[in-house]
Amino acid sequence: MGNSLKAIVAFVPSNKCQKYLLEDLEEMPVDKMVDLSGRQLRRLPLHICSFRELVKLYLSDNNLNHLPPELEQLQNLQILALDFNNFKALPLVVCTLKQLCILYLGNNKLCSLPLELRLLQNLKTLWIESNCLQCLPEVVCELSLLKTLHAGSNALRTLPAQLRCLQELRTIWLSGNLLSEFPPVLLDMPFLEVIDVDRNSIRFFPSLAHLPGLKLVIYDHNPCRNAPKVAKGVRRVGRWSEETPEPRKRSGAVIEITLDEKPSPPPATKPEPE
Repeated sequence: MGNSLKAIVAFVPSNKCQKYLLEDLEEMPVDKMVDLSGRQLRRLPLHICSFRELVKLYLSDNNLNHLPPELEQLQNLQILALDFNNFKALPLVVCTLKQLCILYLGNNKLCSLPLELRLLQNLKTLWIESNCLQCLPEVVCELSLLKTLHAGSNALRTLPAQLRCLQELRTIWLSGNLLSEFPPVLLDMPFLEVIDVDRNSIRFFPSLAHLPGLKLVIYDHNPCRNAPKVAKGVRRVGRWSEETPEPRKRSGAVIEITLDEKPSPPPATKPEPE
């Protein structure tokens, strides 16, 4: 079915039209996964909520702005993808799905996250990139098992001090925000392995050499005057990354050297829960 026809049919709420969009998905698949991405959906078909053993539900790239309360029936759900939709607020029913390990909320219109998010204590990966967040919601700091946080392409200027409580956090992506200084709280998180602050407004980098877990720091596209000092074996991506932490100077001019190869951004494919 062409996308244009799908878009037209999506406006018609009849059960027949909805089944047409779902291509006769009547029973839960054997692999306990339902992928309704890119179906032009404006509402979640209620019969999906009857698949109580469902583990993975992909609703990416639709026109959703709300979810039915019946979604609460999916208590075995571990992966929920709501990215590339029209959510201005996270539906509270999502916070009742306590087995969630991975939650995709990127590319919506979220300005905040509800306090009820703290109920998702099994969450290990949270994608909130490309939203309208001006500050990182402090409730994120209560997700004690969180390992990966993707918060790029928002309007973040600072990070909350409570972030240091996330001792399981290993990777934080902050590319494309409004950070004018390197977030001080990250200096108190020795367990971090990957820090990405690419495309911000950071002019000076403190030493990161004291972070024993650090493996990669991406600081490219900042108006920085120095490269962050790091421990031996840590890869840096940005100005002067192949040199010593301080740039070489020749006749008063700074010689900029950058890597030809930059690590790939966070994977487009959605990972499995660990």
